[in-house]
Amino acid sequence: MILQKPTFEVIAPDFGHSFTYQKFDEDKPNMNTVWHYHPELELVYINGGSGKRQIGSHVSYYNDGDLILIGSNLPHCGFTDGTTGNKSETVVQMKQDFLGFDFFNIPEMKKIQTIFEACKGGIAFYGKTKKKIGEKIEILEYQTDFQKLLSILNILNELGNSEEFKLLNAEGFSMESSMKDNDRINMVFNFVKNNFEEEISLETIADLTSMTVPSFCRYFKKITKKTFVQFVNEYRLVHASKLLAEKPMSIADVAFESGFNNFSHFNKSFKQFTGQNPSEYRNQLKSIIQ
Repeated sequence: MILQKPTFEVIAPDFGHSFTYQKFDEDKPNMNTVWHYHPELELVYINGGSGKRQIGSHVSYYNDGDLILIGSNLPHCGFTDGTTGNKSETVVQMKQDFLGFDFFNIPEMKKIQTIFEACKGGIAFYGKTKKKIGEKIEILEYQTDFQKLLSILNILNELGNSEEFKLLNAEGFSMESSMKDNDRINMVFNFVKNNFEEEISLETIADLTSMTVPSFCRYFKKITKKTFVQFVNEYRLVHASKLLAEKPMSIADVAFESGFNNFSHFNKSFKQFTGQNPSEYRNQLKSIIQ
């Protein structure tokens, strides 16, 4: 197995611009699906569809589109692909000081300062906020550069006022400052992404990082605030959620395809994770779609 090398994405706005704006659709899909990070904050609106989100040590399944704000240097994967079923994906990226070092320190920017601080661990918005702000983000396509700038400030301010949000790394997620540690944790995440359907022993992952098992367990818990076993199980359960929603597979096959060899353990873990057993989860999704 060849491991993906962690990717540092260089984002350079076009000449005369302080932020980047991109819109993707069926004719122009977003090809950046690898695990990557960058200094810029990233605001993503996915119009419709469903899929996985992996941001920091958080993995989850979104449904009926998504609205996400990702903090600086917070690793994440692409959110859409050919199976997501979304109409479009709009991405706005800007550095936290993209309007100058002192601009956001004035009193009128307090709400934006708050949202900048909160998004260090990633934020997903839902409800009316997702719908309303999503529409405003899509309108950016038809605005002048100056109108876009004003609209982005307005959007950030409204997000700062919203109560319809979930912190994706609520317990905190910290990347060590050294390149060695940065590469190491990214290597672990990529290995899980590529191998979660198989059994992953602590010995295997410790060898991968050139650490002893106890040292790796302490290291991973310090960085992600989760145990490695918990992280792998959550990744598998999110994949199971995706299969239950999108594939006409038996629940036993879903469990197996998600890396669970023990069906009763899968049922128990899924209910603890979602609050519902797999059949209840699938039936609820069917009722929403219908």
